[in-house]
Amino acid sequence: MYSISKKIHLLKQAAIAKNFFSNDEISRSAATEFTCCDCGHHNTIEIVPYESGFPIVQLYNEDKVVSQSELLHNKLVTETSGRMLHFGALTVNDLPTLYFGTDCESCHSKYVCVFSYGEKQPGLTVLNISGIWKYEELR
Repeated sequence: MYSISKKIHLLKQAAIAKNFFSNDEISRSAATEFTCCDCGHHNTIEIVPYESGFPIVQLYNEDKVVSQSELLHNKLVTETSGRMLHFGALTVNDLPTLYFGTDCESCHSKYVCVFSYGEKQPGLTVLNISGIWKYEELR
């Protein structure tokens, strides 16, 4: 897992084995697989609550890495409702939203994973991966 600081362009969404976890499923971590768009390799990712990921605002702030419109167009995030704007302008399900970069273990294609984690309602904590997208760095 790494942060992304160079400008990128999203190319294609990878297939994810499981993208929604709740309560006991995420007590220590949430693990799933995604399939590489290039070579078909099944890659495992593990998200550890409060340890994995970087704030999504790092990606879209001043369009430094990727534009808000590209994130919205590819449905990685939605506009945050007015009552939850303290989480940022763009979120997944109005919850704290994070991202990380990862590579295919086989062909080393680059991917970005976007997910939210938090208490959706009292007694219901959720982790929702909105997508894992292959990307290319722009020059």
